[in-house]
Amino acid sequence: MSPRWIDETLHAEGGLTTSYRADKILYEENTGQQQLVIFDNPTFGRMMTLDGATQVATRDEFIYHEMMTHVPVLAHGAVKSLLIIGGGDGGILREALRHKSIETITMVEIDAGVVEFSKLHLPMVSAGAFDDPRVELVIADGTKFVAETDKRFDVIIVDSTDPVGPGGVLFEEGFYRDAKRCLTPGGVIVTQNGVPFLQPDELASTIRKFRKLFGDASCYLATIPTYVGGPMAMGWGSDNVALRQTTALVLAERLTSAGFSTRYYTPQVHAAAFALPQYVQDCFPR
Repeated sequence: MSPRWIDETLHAEGGLTTSYRADKILYEENTGQQQLVIFDNPTFGRMMTLDGATQVATRDEFIYHEMMTHVPVLAHGAVKSLLIIGGGDGGILREALRHKSIETITMVEIDAGVVEFSKLHLPMVSAGAFDDPRVELVIADGTKFVAETDKRFDVIIVDSTDPVGPGGVLFEEGFYRDAKRCLTPGGVIVTQNGVPFLQPDELASTIRKFRKLFGDASCYLATIPTYVGGPMAMGWGSDNVALRQTTALVLAERLTSAGFSTRYYTPQVHAAAFALPQYVQDCFPR
C-alpha cells in the first residue's frame, strides 16, 4: 500500500503546496468547526492540521510557543494576568505557566474538540498545563469574550489559525479594539501573522489596524521550519513604546529571575527579532 500524504494547502492559490508523509493517522474528523487531522511524520514528529493548514508539529513547536510567549512576557516584566485566544494544543499555555510570577491565565478556545484531541494525541505539547490551578479554560468565541469580559490582562496572546474559516474574525479591527479594551495600561498584545514572504497582506492588514489603536505597532520574527516560506511574523501592539526597546541585558536578568531554560528563545534573539528585513518593513502601511 502506498503511504498517505497530508497536503498543506494554505498557499495553494499561489501555486505552492507541501506534503507530509503520514506514517500513522491517529485521528481524523470534522469537529463541527474545523477539519482536524493528527498524524505521525518521520521528520517533524506528531503533527496536527486544521483545514489543510499545519498547526503544530512536535519537532519544532517549541520555537513558535517560546517566541509567542516569552517575548511579550519578558518585555513587559511584571505580568500578573495573561489571556490566550486560541491555542487549543496547549503549547502557549505550557510556556506561560513557566513564569511563576503570573497569577492567572485565561485561555479562550472556540473548539472544545481541539483541546480534547490535543490532550489525548499531543500530550507532550501541553505537558499537563490544562491541570494547573492558575488556568481558567473558557470554551467560547474569542471575539465575544473580549467584547464582554470585565477582566483585564497585562498580556494578550492571539494564537489563531490563519484568517480563513472561524479564525478570520480574529484579524478584524473590531476584535483588536475590544482586545485593547481588555489590556491593563501599558499592556501588550501579540498575534500570529503568518509568513510575510508569502502572506504580506496579512501582516500589512494587522499593522494598519494596530496603528489606529496603539502607540507602538510593529512585529517580530521567528523561523519555524513547518511554516514554509521564511520567517513567521508575530504582530506587536502596545501603548508602552518602551517595551519593544527592552535591552538584552534587562531581558537576561528577567529570564534568570524566572528560573527556567529555553531551547530557542534567548535575550539576544528577542532583541534581534525586532530587526526587520526591508521586505518585511515594506509590508507596513505608508
